[in-house]
Amino acid sequence: MAASIFNRTEYEKRIAWFQSARFGLFLHFGLYSIPARGEWVRSDEKMPEEEYLPFFEGFDPTCFDAKKWARAAKQAGMKYAVLTAKHHDGFCLFDSQYTDFKSTNTPFGRDIVREYVEAFREEGLKVGLYYSLLDWHHPDYPHYGDRHHPLREDASQGNEHRNWDNYIRYFHNQVRELCTGYGKLDLLWFDFSYDDMRGEKWHASQLVEMVRSLQPGLLIDNRLEVSGEGFGSLYQCKPTPYHGDFITPEKMIPPQGLQDVEGKDLCWESCITMNNNWGYARDDHAFKPASMLIKKLVECVSKGGNMILNVGPMGNGAFPKESLEILQEIGNWMAVNGESIYGCGKAGLEKPDFGRFTAKGNTLYLHVYENAIGPLPVPQLPISRVQSVRRLCDGAEVKISASWVHSDYPDVCFLDLGPNPVLPDEIDTVLKVTLK
Repeated sequence: MAASIFNRTEYEKRIAWFQSARFGLFLHFGLYSIPARGEWVRSDEKMPEEEYLPFFEGFDPTCFDAKKWARAAKQAGMKYAVLTAKHHDGFCLFDSQYTDFKSTNTPFGRDIVREYVEAFREEGLKVGLYYSLLDWHHPDYPHYGDRHHPLREDASQGNEHRNWDNYIRYFHNQVRELCTGYGKLDLLWFDFSYDDMRGEKWHASQLVEMVRSLQPGLLIDNRLEVSGEGFGSLYQCKPTPYHGDFITPEKMIPPQGLQDVEGKDLCWESCITMNNNWGYARDDHAFKPASMLIKKLVECVSKGGNMILNVGPMGNGAFPKESLEILQEIGNWMAVNGESIYGCGKAGLEKPDFGRFTAKGNTLYLHVYENAIGPLPVPQLPISRVQSVRRLCDGAEVKISASWVHSDYPDVCFLDLGPNPVLPDEIDTVLKVTLK
């Protein structure tokens, strides 16, 4: 089977755009946006289907505008996006012929996936789709005893008459629909494996072979093997036919980036929520400030990874006010400093006291979070290698300091940031160092 042979050259070609893009948008939207208690509301509250179906019957997000979503992502400096085509509740945002549980059968009556892919492509963004391997709506998905199903504790929901092969055919057919009905896709984000529900339990080799044949060059995450925990077979240097192209740490950033067991850098993407939920949660106001998220994006890039930042649209389809404000502020910073993010990665230098390094070719970017008393010391940087230093915000020259105050440290490079102790950008002032 061709899909079982790992081709390193093809793999590196496939991930090149992703490792250049660095910053993406996650979109969690569905029926759960109406109760507004997070995307796991059915499981968390052990909600029977009859209590959930009124949200299907009332799904009519009249403020939904995929073009507004796309413009907000583009303005924020994002280069790609991933939308929940189907989440764990089984509700589909696309016009699948294999289920009635879909957006086109609600009062809204529209194919949200189609509008999404068209709008985001129009803005020049790469498009991805999320598809849950779990399905709490499908009658053949395990109910009783499953770790996550809403009816997991209801002994009357036994699994004796559930046909697993029927479910496999169902979800493979839906993935085929997504791969054939919406033009070129750039990314498929499967979610997720757990307990014995992993790998070939999903008929994953067959699934990936189909996907690769229909969408050559498509990226696939690693959750056919693992969840947010675990790294997968690429990490083990023993890639399966369904290995993930990238690793997906969730709500955290790996302390040292990610390397395989042989010490080679891996492709990874940290998926981060703006508050504490993926789906819209009305009472969750614990939003991370834009300043923090900018620094976390820089941290991911400095460690060789990506960050995909989530927005959970409200039940009416609009982005929450807080999310829009955060995206706007991030976008303002990215408009000036995106050069230090796109196409950048690890600098191979020890983390500086003042912030972080990112690098691209012979260019080093100093992300300065806090000023020094006097000239800024950069002990990792040999003076002999410095060709020029400029501020990204205005292109102004930054000179190597010759002040007497650091004469006791002749081997350390000190940069003269001028007499003003307040940095031009209080979040992250970026200095561009061109190396000889």
